[in-house]
Amino acid sequence: MKKDQSFEKAKFEIILSGRSNVGKSSIIRELTGKKVKVGKRPGVTLKPAHTLRSDLLVTDLPGFGFMSGVKDRKQDIVKDQIVRYIENNSDRIKIAVLVTDAVSFVDVVERWESRNEIPIDIEMFDFFNELGFDTIIAINKMDRIKDSEHEERLDAIVEKLGLTPPWNQWNYIVAPTSAKKGDIKSLKGLIRKRLHDAKRDDLFKYI
Repeated sequence: MKKDQSFEKAKFEIILSGRSNVGKSSIIRELTGKKVKVGKRPGVTLKPAHTLRSDLLVTDLPGFGFMSGVKDRKQDIVKDQIVRYIENNSDRIKIAVLVTDAVSFVDVVERWESRNEIPIDIEMFDFFNELGFDTIIAINKMDRIKDSEHEERLDAIVEKLGLTPPWNQWNYIVAPTSAKKGDIKSLKGLIRKRLHDAKRDDLFKYI
């Protein structure tokens, strides 16, 4: 898979990656104002979906893991496509956002751990860090967690990702969000901070 030539002018790419149905497309819709296909079924997005504004490219990568109606072999192909896309475009990818589901993340990780396997979410987080990407963890669907349980849930999620709780000591890379409710303020703030640090305040109008 060669670098997509139709995005030659893109110099600053933000990728969003995560398990199927964690809300990546909803986050991008809130982030950019562009409507992208948002499906009820997991795994609706099978190819990268792009939003180009000036030289800023925002990319919704296909969801990994379980995909409704998609065979295991196809799921492996999709995972390979994601990795290849990231490797082929690593020179322009400046920010990687790992989107997780606040409701199911810990249970999913523990299920994998019980089989002595590393969950793909954690593999992807490590992969981003190995490539030197500025990585943000968006913990989505927080509106489905009781307010009284927010801190405990966020602590459990960052711990599974290899970060020492409490989560708020990582608030420069962790963004609790509720995309369906239109609340991605913390994620926008972290992205804008990185744009500012890169002397790209001119891109604020697109985020």
